[in-house]
Amino acid sequence: PLLFAGMTWREFKAVEQLLDRPGYRLSFLDGLLEIWRMPGELHETVKKRIAALIELFLLMTGFDFTPTGAMTLESEAGAVKREADESYKLTPDSVYPDLVIEVVFTSGGINKLAAYQRLQIPEVWFWEDGVLAIYHLRASESTVGYERVAHSELLPGLDLALLQRCITMVNHVEAVRLFQTSLTR
Repeated sequence: PLLFAGMTWREFKAVEQLLDRPGYRLSFLDGLLEIWRMPGELHETVKKRIAALIELFLLMTGFDFTPTGAMTLESEAGAVKREADESYKLTPDSVYPDLVIEVVFTSGGINKLAAYQRLQIPEVWFWEDGVLAIYHLRASESTVGYERVAHSELLPGLDLALLQRCITMVNHVEAVRLFQTSLTR
């Protein structure tokens, strides 16, 4: 990513308008502007595979949900703007998604968990190097932060080992069918 430090929110919004063109994604956190070129085919394939499997799980287990994709998540007060690769509202009146998913093929840039914490996103999933890492937002009397967890707290009963296996399968249709078959058992 290209990184530019020391920007105000107002400067960021001006740059955002200038770069409002296909092929670029902008993120902002605490005065740091991050500019990425849009991801390639492998990234998009993995992202859509995860979305297909999650939506199948949500449908078959009776969740009332709204897929919100890569919607812009921003807060001027929090000095943050972020676009997840995929996102879902699992509660009807949520302002922001309850679950966001990031597919990571390159590192660097702003701290994504810090950005999502500012937006109070309850659960964040990262797919990186063939591994799914799940973080759940915790709040105590003195701190708020993400904790890496072994299972999704928003999607109880989701078989993560099967989900990971299906994400890495070569054939999309076979992966979705295998996942669907496991849900009907």
